[in-house]
Amino acid sequence: MSQFVAASEVRAIAGGVQRQQVMDIVRGATFIGTLLLGWISLHPFVSLEDMQIGDVGTGNEAMTYVTFGCLSVLTVALAMRDDARGLATLLSPAFVLFGGWVLMTAVLSFDPATSVKRLTLTLFVAVVTASLMLLPKSQRELVRWLTIASLALLAICYLGILLAPDLSIHLATDAQEPGLAGNWRGAFGHKNQAAAIMVMVLFLGIYAVRSGLWISGAGIIVLASLFLLYSAGKSSLTLCFAVLLLTSATSVIRSFWLRSIVLLTPLLLLNLLSVGTVLFEGLSAISSILPFDSTFTGRTDIWAFALQSLKARLLTGYGFASFWGSSAIQNLPEGKEWAGFAAHSHNGYLDTTLGMGIPGLILLVVVLVIVPLRNFQKAYEGGNDGPLAMALLRIWLFGLYLSAMESFFLDRADPLWIMFLMAVFGLHYLARFRAAA
Repeated sequence: MSQFVAASEVRAIAGGVQRQQVMDIVRGATFIGTLLLGWISLHPFVSLEDMQIGDVGTGNEAMTYVTFGCLSVLTVALAMRDDARGLATLLSPAFVLFGGWVLMTAVLSFDPATSVKRLTLTLFVAVVTASLMLLPKSQRELVRWLTIASLALLAICYLGILLAPDLSIHLATDAQEPGLAGNWRGAFGHKNQAAAIMVMVLFLGIYAVRSGLWISGAGIIVLASLFLLYSAGKSSLTLCFAVLLLTSATSVIRSFWLRSIVLLTPLLLLNLLSVGTVLFEGLSAISSILPFDSTFTGRTDIWAFALQSLKARLLTGYGFASFWGSSAIQNLPEGKEWAGFAAHSHNGYLDTTLGMGIPGLILLVVVLVIVPLRNFQKAYEGGNDGPLAMALLRIWLFGLYLSAMESFFLDRADPLWIMFLMAVFGLHYLARFRAAA
């Protein structure tokens, strides 16, 4: 009998090991697959030759909603299996208040159907990204999965350049912005988005090198940097250097308040010298003498129109993601007809205010600006200030700065929003739990 019991125990142990191995594969495949889906979408390499104004959108197809809906269930189930405590910490006052206000603006929206529809996908993506960061059981697993996903993305983009250049490089025959001809965009719809994602991938490459994956990390850095240069994303390239410089200073500056001043002052200046130039003539005069296009490639007209429209609904805005491209834009004066086809205002903070009013902007600043920086400080004070914390800080800070020129906050399944959210949630967890090596 003792031999029989021993044999059964051996079989039980072997079965448990096999189940664990299967779950490890499921967790890794889910993480890598979801991240790649978030980066390249269900429809990569879109043709821009016949693209009409207003056609470019993120997450506007039923299959995208279904896919992220299913992924939200899967990732939550996997996270709950091993780390339900982590998910429970998301019920913080800041997240709850912000979520409540977002929901209210969707209900009170100028176009409730559109707001609720878009909010649904945004919630799916938030659930997926929050759960995704809990799937790795160690930093070793996380850096390996991120490295595999980054190399896969780079391979897809470079193969696109080699095998389908007409779908991977901007052409003079593009219906919109033919002046971008020659700029690389890879699997993405626009070179600016490609450049921004490459910067974030570059930060992941640095993380891989600092974590000991020298060869793959260096490969990611070189390939992402080369793609960034050929995409001609000047804003992303400039912000990349600024973020690397400023975040490196955090190893010397240890006070939370000094870190806040160093990291957030550029964010204030970027918004003052962009949208602020429309509000204040003095800032416009300063902007005109600086060595860059004072119209920000025509963005000043968009900002002026958005600010003028905002005056009518300062408290609640027009409703979650329901201003641009909706019936809220009516009776346009001569010369402003383009506003009916604009996708966004090229400023995430302004678009947030348009959708959710001044209170929504304040809550967004608290949840996406102040709280993550405070979480980084807590992680540092708790001994979680390694390469992972620095990589997340860089992705988060780059996203904040870029949002002064682009608009991806709360933008459903936008790849920049997905990466930014992963950084926000990652810092949240590092502030509360010790990251296993």
